[in-house]
Amino acid sequence: MQDILDRTKNIKLLIFDVDGVLTDGNIIIGDDGEEYKAFHSRDGHGMKLLQYTGVEVGIITGRTSKVVEHRMTSLGIHHVYQGQKVKLPAFEQMIKELELKPEQCAYVGDDWVDLAIMSRVGLAIAVQDAAPLVREKAHWITKANGGKGAAREVCELIMKGQGNLQDQIERHF
Repeated sequence: MQDILDRTKNIKLLIFDVDGVLTDGNIIIGDDGEEYKAFHSRDGHGMKLLQYTGVEVGIITGRTSKVVEHRMTSLGIHHVYQGQKVKLPAFEQMIKELELKPEQCAYVGDDWVDLAIMSRVGLAIAVQDAAPLVREKAHWITKANGGKGAAREVCELIMKGQGNLQDQIERHF
């Protein structure tokens, strides 16, 4: 575990996939064609807390959805790349814009499309119910499944490793 905490020390950007990571992977489409997703409230709060510490949060997802746009706007997340069937170019663009190196980034994924980014970042994370190959390639695996608090776990891990988790907890007392 100390190796994982050491990896968190230089993280300046945490990137999430959406379907299967920030959601449970179910995609609900209404009769009108509108897409619906369920997000865990504690995941969102964790992302906001992490941003308070100065770590940027980004999204790279293969699908395009208005609900993702709305959710990320409400969380103050500005680095959102949707419709990325191949995710690596979006990652490269994001780190170029933020003037970061790959090792200063963490990425949370659940499926094969996430492996290219996971192989380049300083901290590759899989959610508990990720595809077996993704779990195998990850540096760390959450205890929670995607959409069930996994993102909050990751945010707390990074805050703990960077020594500011207790400060964030104390903000609520």
